[in-house]
Amino acid sequence: MNQRFMREKPILPLLLSMALPMVVSMLVNSLYNIIDSLFVAKIGEDAITALSLVYPVQNLINALAIGFGVGINAVISYHLGAGEIDRADAAATRGIACSIVHGVVSMIVCITVMPRFLRLFTDSEQVAEMGTQYASIAFAFSVIIMVGLAFEKIYQAMGRMQVTMTALLFGCVTNIVLDPLLIFGIGPFPQLGMRGAALATGIGQLVTLAFYLVIYRLRPVSVHITRKGLHGTRGITARLYAVGIPAALNLALPSLLISCLNALLAELSQAYVVVLGIYYKLQTFLYLPASGIIQGMRPVIGYNYGAGERERVSRIFQVALALCACIMMIGTVLCLAFASPLMALFTENIRTVVIGAHALRIICVGFLVSAVSVTASGALEGLGKGTASLVISLCRYTVVILPIAVVLCRIMGANGVWHAFWVTEFISAGVALVAWKRV
Repeated sequence: MNQRFMREKPILPLLLSMALPMVVSMLVNSLYNIIDSLFVAKIGEDAITALSLVYPVQNLINALAIGFGVGINAVISYHLGAGEIDRADAAATRGIACSIVHGVVSMIVCITVMPRFLRLFTDSEQVAEMGTQYASIAFAFSVIIMVGLAFEKIYQAMGRMQVTMTALLFGCVTNIVLDPLLIFGIGPFPQLGMRGAALATGIGQLVTLAFYLVIYRLRPVSVHITRKGLHGTRGITARLYAVGIPAALNLALPSLLISCLNALLAELSQAYVVVLGIYYKLQTFLYLPASGIIQGMRPVIGYNYGAGERERVSRIFQVALALCACIMMIGTVLCLAFASPLMALFTENIRTVVIGAHALRIICVGFLVSAVSVTASGALEGLGKGTASLVISLCRYTVVILPIAVVLCRIMGANGVWHAFWVTEFISAGVALVAWKRV
């Protein structure tokens, strides 16, 4: 298939045609995350607390998979733009091979360390046991996650957004349908509780990967996975990791942040830990439409960079930034207007709802300006400038926010942690603009 449309089509229609399928699939995925949490919450508040504690490690696995996938995406897009099909094939082939290795290692490490990890953040044996039940099954699907996301990025690099949207939809729908059946034992299904929630998630991911494999066999593609791609073509693997490692760190840093903030908030009250976990579930729903725009932008900006269209690259960035800003403005309005109802979706504890609504109204002050950091980071990854993108993420998730959160927490209690979010977004936006202008 020919990807020249990424170089010739007007920018706004091009970005929308690339991004809208991803926005739809991201929204469905975030809906799954929320529905999954709602079903788990019906088991009890201990269950949602356990899920909140497992989430950072689960997010870490996804970060490694998506981050390395971003490297695959950037390298393939660049070589397609430059007309170097053999090197694009090599990038896809080695990307899949490395993803399998990453999955095996992640599965072994995460299942081994989870019981001890959970007990770092809770004294409740019930919470730790529920978290271990969920994690032992969820992380058994690590190879499936890694390979599935690698295929997603390969298809995105070719501009085949409809395929990735359909694959994700199949997986999410499967997950949503299986959740109540396996958690509560409806009909012929066994009542598995937390194990059921994890198994439903894993089966959904398996369905997504199966869809990619079927489409790859039945439909023509411009990038191929071949034995030849494992040999020769020097420098491809190094380039995959040069972009993939910073991108993975970008995505893994929120997990580090959540773990650090959990430790900080746990000293005050377990309710604040629950609130933080619920916020990140909601944040996923709010930010994923913007993430869909970024995912649509990456292959377009990489292809045009490879084709030498530098002025077009700049215009693509500006249009993507405007679209992300619109999305984040809508998110801000929703959080200000419906803070309490949003929190009440996840807990019936009135005190937790009140605390969470207050936190959400403070944090959302930084949503709009965060569009600058999100867009710049994604654009830099698309250009293969992984280190510059990593600098932005370090500001957002460690270097700036953690010291501010610690200091303000000592002064203002939990409110200080919530204020640290928006203060950090303003500082990070300035860093992002400087990084983009330098590149």
